Amino acid sequence: MSSTEELIGRSEVDDIEAILAVSNTDVDEVIHAVRANADAVFTWDYEQSRKPLQKLYEKAKTSQWNSNDLPWDTEVDQEKVALENQAQNGWGEDGRVDVVGTPFEHWGDKEWLAYGIEAQNWTLSQFMHGEQGALICTAQIVETVPWIDAKYYASTQVMDEARHVEVFGRYLSEKLSGNYPIQLLRYVMSDEARHVAFGVLSLKEYYAELSAPEIRERQEFAFEAAVRMRDRFLQQEVWERMGIDVKAAVQVAMQDPDRPIFQAMLFSKIVPNCKKLGLLDAADGWLRDRFTELGVIQFEDWADTGEEYAQLDEVAKDRSAVTA
Repeated sequence: MSSTEELIGRSEVDDIEAILAVSNTDVDEVIHAVRANADAVFTWDYEQSRKPLQKLYEKAKTSQWNSNDLPWDTEVDQEKVALENQAQNGWGEDGRVDVVGTPFEHWGDKEWLAYGIEAQNWTLSQFMHGEQGALICTAQIVETVPWIDAKYYASTQVMDEARHVEVFGRYLSEKLSGNYPIQLLRYVMSDEARHVAFGVLSLKEYYAELSAPEIRERQEFAFEAAVRMRDRFLQQEVWERMGIDVKAAVQVAMQDPDRPIFQAMLFSKIVPNCKKLGLLDAADGWLRDRFTELGVIQFEDWADTGEEYAQLDEVAKDRSAVTA
């Protein structure tokens, strides 16, 4: 069993110095290799016996969409979006975040606009890189899962993730980021709901057969992954590119009263999904204690993705509207 310090490299989850110590040391790298240690598993049992996975697979087949059909001719005014975001955030303007004595104290409209544009570019880039990670991991899932039902569904997710990388990359190159066309994000989120549901449905059966130490290992992984994701949204690279003292900027950002709201968006699905998998209360409630310390345990009774993915099928909704 690992301590918090052993898992994330610090004893306090909000230790700014330790958070900033994790950075990209090779920004010019084009290809990065990660060693994978997994067997390719064949199965000769072709009977589909897991009804929830069959249902999910059928939904995936009918909800495919072509990125070329999105309205790529939609005009995107990136500066307008940046100004709208600035008006909502209001740092230093309405007292929600005090910038006196910080690098932002003497910022004017020009600097805030530049930051807004950089923040858009950075955020969309994180989505794009993350989708490639999902693409690679899902291809490995097809290899490693032992059930034919899971292999069938995971194969559809590989196509989904490839499409997601494509649309985010194309949007960055053709629209220079900005306010994403609503249809693009609706469809991506629809796909992602199915993907998480697949994880919940398949892992619930698998976890039921694991030993206590194996469950604890997965609790620790869930906690570390959640903290790492939370840390990434402090936008360290944006401040660096703009020549701002990163530590000072992050300290101001962490005072933003909107930050807990954004954090809620991140954990509102992680916590209930972990509960459905039995991870919250296993090992004397270790993960429950960690999520309580993070201030996100209140989401444990929210709907997990396995229950609501059908409600998020935006592709089916749009097709129904066309044929109605």
